[in-house]
Amino acid sequence: MTGENVVERTADRSEPTVEQLEHEGDVAADFLEELLDIADIDGDLNLDVRQGRAYVSVDAEGEDISVLADPDTVQALQEITRLAVQSKTGSFSRLILDVGGSRDARRRQLETLVDAAVVKLDEGASQASLPSMSSYERKLVHDIVADRDLVSESYGDGADRHTVIRRR
Repeated sequence: MTGENVVERTADRSEPTVEQLEHEGDVAADFLEELLDIADIDGDLNLDVRQGRAYVSVDAEGEDISVLADPDTVQALQEITRLAVQSKTGSFSRLILDVGGSRDARRRQLETLVDAAVVKLDEGASQASLPSMSSYERKLVHDIVADRDLVSESYGDGADRHTVIRRR
């Protein structure tokens, strides 16, 4: 990607192209590979483009990867990886990092939370609030809720931002 493309994308705020997202994934993979080498962790990196975002997953055998798969650690790694990508490309990155399947595991937990909220709605509650969570997690919740033909909205600011679910 040329510097001209970076300036062009930033100036018009257009959605990144698949090629730009693939480049983000490559830059992220290079950064993560160096990080894994420093930590002496063997891992396989997989790159993909999903829903307009670069998606990088790190998989490994054994206990080494479990240290990095903690949700707070994945979130922190994702943020520093995004910063590394931004530093290299000059463009804001919304890449998603998955370590050891932690994102799939978190999605299943969020589905369980939504299921519990639906039970409250079935029991007569007009709405059900979920705990505060990251913007990525709230996006997953909105998708899960929409799949169940319900309505969700986010409320609050910063670390207190949470999702409320209602029937249509």
